[in-house]
Amino acid sequence: MFTGLITDVGTLLNVEERGGLKRLKLASSYPADSLVLGASVAHNGVCMTLVGFGPQGEGGEGSWHEVDAAAETLAVTTAGEWKVGDRINLERALRIGDELGGHMVSGHVDGVATIVSRKDFDGMAHFEIEAPKTLAKFIAEKGSVALDGTSLTVNKVSGTVFTILLIPHTLEKTNFGTRKAGDRINIEVDTMARYAARLAEAAAE
Repeated sequence: MFTGLITDVGTLLNVEERGGLKRLKLASSYPADSLVLGASVAHNGVCMTLVGFGPQGEGGEGSWHEVDAAAETLAVTTAGEWKVGDRINLERALRIGDELGGHMVSGHVDGVATIVSRKDFDGMAHFEIEAPKTLAKFIAEKGSVALDGTSLTVNKVSGTVFTILLIPHTLEKTNFGTRKAGDRINIEVDTMARYAARLAEAAAE
């Protein structure tokens, strides 16, 4: 489980094809001695298991780690499109006692959304995002949504298009600083919205 508060932006170092999956190697600022094999880390919102790691560089600062993206992950997320040099939003799994500063994010991506437009002003950025039609009903004004693993508040909704406003801190600490119109991003809708929609459907049956 995650909160959608990005703790680092890693860099994709290598992509290795292994039959139906891809092994991805990334560099991050996480200390190597803080990582554990089998631990869960969200990569652009996709929960992945660490299958290898080690220190990055001679100074002991930062680390590299490896994860496997299976066929299902490659089919329903943007992971199959990632290439060497890409900056990937990272978040380590919650621990008991951690502050819940964003919203509850499972790391199970629902689909892929597309950035329609971006407008920058006063150090901030206003984005229009088009969600898959099947997910649009779960997105509401002032509700929460996770985009590439980042917990964000929805400003406006019109059909399948919704808007978000990113402050300078978010643009600096996530990969949204370089995002532009046409980019595809992972989307996970708020779990509470999903249950509310299901209850409404059940009541109408």
